[in-house]
Amino acid sequence: MASSHSLLFSSSFLSKPSSFTSSLKRFVYLPSRRFWPRQRHGFSTVFAVATEPAISNTGPKKTELSTVLLPSNESSDKLLKIRHTCAHVMAMAVQKLFPDAKVTIGPWIDNGFYYDFDMEPLTDKDLKRIKKEMDRIISRNLPLLREEVSREEAKKRIMAINEPYKMEILEGIKEELITVYHIGNEWWDLCAGPHVETTGKINKKAVELESVAGAYWRGDEKRQMLQRVYGTAWESEEQLKAYLHFKEEAKRRDHRRIGQDLDLFSIQDEAGGGLVFWHPKGAIVRNIIEESWKKMHVEHGYDLIYTPHVAKADLWKISGHMDFYRENMYDQMEIEDELYQLRPMNCPYHILLYQRKRQSYRDLPIRVAELGTVYRYELSGSLHGLFRVRGFTQDDAHIFCLEDQIKDEIRGVLDLTEEILSRFGFNKYEVNLSTRPEKSVGGDDIWEKATCALRDALNDKGWSYEVDEGGGAFYGPKIDLKIEDALGRKWQCSTIQVDFNLPQRFDITYVDTNSDKKRPIMIHRAVLGSLERFFGVLIEHYAGDFPLWLSPIQVRVLPVTDNQLEFCKEVSKKLRACGVRAELCHGERLPKLIRNAETQKIPLMAVVGPKEVETGTVTVRSRFGGELGTIPVDDFINKINIAVETRTAL
Repeated sequence: MASSHSLLFSSSFLSKPSSFTSSLKRFVYLPSRRFWPRQRHGFSTVFAVATEPAISNTGPKKTELSTVLLPSNESSDKLLKIRHTCAHVMAMAVQKLFPDAKVTIGPWIDNGFYYDFDMEPLTDKDLKRIKKEMDRIISRNLPLLREEVSREEAKKRIMAINEPYKMEILEGIKEELITVYHIGNEWWDLCAGPHVETTGKINKKAVELESVAGAYWRGDEKRQMLQRVYGTAWESEEQLKAYLHFKEEAKRRDHRRIGQDLDLFSIQDEAGGGLVFWHPKGAIVRNIIEESWKKMHVEHGYDLIYTPHVAKADLWKISGHMDFYRENMYDQMEIEDELYQLRPMNCPYHILLYQRKRQSYRDLPIRVAELGTVYRYELSGSLHGLFRVRGFTQDDAHIFCLEDQIKDEIRGVLDLTEEILSRFGFNKYEVNLSTRPEKSVGGDDIWEKATCALRDALNDKGWSYEVDEGGGAFYGPKIDLKIEDALGRKWQCSTIQVDFNLPQRFDITYVDTNSDKKRPIMIHRAVLGSLERFFGVLIEHYAGDFPLWLSPIQVRVLPVTDNQLEFCKEVSKKLRACGVRAELCHGERLPKLIRNAETQKIPLMAVVGPKEVETGTVTVRSRFGGELGTIPVDDFINKINIAVETRTAL
């Protein structure tokens, strides 16, 4: 019994992308475009399902492919109606099989639908029974009938069937006329629609129940734990198959599994959920990210800073976080009769640094950047690998500038953003410009000037973008950028926000040409978002197969027998002395050593036998380029350094 009255924000429950493309050999990729503006009606995505193996024992084999269009809820009203009706059909099926189950809400979401039930835990066997019952309901081609009733009538009907959650939903509906949808004359729900005309409009072979998860009623951990059943629904069986192929590939790329397999990071239960331990190999990649980030920021005129992880609680009162963000902050700690707070943001610290001395208009713009670790409270049920954590490092920066410097500063941030993201292999973006909301601070003139500056900077950059009218923060307009990974999924990373609020709260000023005090403009910006989340995206983008320049271990030296061990140690030492990340592995037969290197996704293997020892060479096998032949050690090092410098494969 899905109530759409209360589900206008339902898609926020699930972070799956609404569209996706594959760059794998199994699939046909969309035509190349540098930037992908969000279409007015959303994306449609092309998949091609392989009907034969892509590679045979004798070499590459031509694969027959059939193209499948995967629409989104935004691009297809039909699909949205199918998914919404599937949620109702599933709830009807559950209550037929489990009469004591109480229904709550059941919205459509990006890739399907879900419904929350107050009932005993469900099993995989139960899901199969529910799906069979859904198929029977669909086959009966029952009509979906819309009815409007008074609030009193709706209340009477809900009481008659003893549905307490629906009563709570009814109390939250402001309209006096209540919309009800019936499936035939057997089941009904509070719902604003839309739905298909009959259940027969659903292709039962294009529907699949995926999983069961726990979910608190209204997202409140103090309320009842419910059973949330997820399903996916499409217009055709071919679309479902394409989606399932995508899902399997996404599972193969899951950063949590790869992180464990490649020994990159972990979450230690003894330390607590959402707190990331970077293992040596993961720390190597993080260091590469950080050093690249720092170098590019210095080149773009930023000053690098470091600030404390805690501060007096009063600082967060001034900033407003204590009033508006407290539920995401950890409890305060008392130190020598004063209250201190773990920081959830870096902004107030950067403002304090700005205030440390008198600033002149000649000093502006001032750009400060920090890889600052912050701590935010998240419910344990919402934690998810590196994507949702409790402690993370933001690539945070703030710019203090004059009003007439906004456009140039924003353009500079866009250039830096493109430079950083492209270095890590992300060249397709979805860009959104969000404008003034109804409730905001700051005058009309400065809002108009700031919004125009952001728009002009985007136009100068030549980027396509979508305008989200009224979607800005209360303190200023903003630009948000989502990167597209190898599967075509969109990940929110970069944000640029103009802020009229904090400069006023902290009363920061500069001295103008007339020696009068004026308020500077403050720009918040992050390129990667957080190192933890960006690393998770990187892992899934490359499926753990990092390019040579980014791989934590670039070369694994393998002796044919232990007779070559001393020479292998010399080679390994020389590689490391020349800046190559190398390790020596031995103690197994060579075929197993090679298999282990392949499993660990090592880009290069340097095999050493008696002939290589005699000639001072190594026989090189590239994960990406195959057999490269026997190469003098010095030449091998030179080739690696050139490949790393140019960020190419060897």
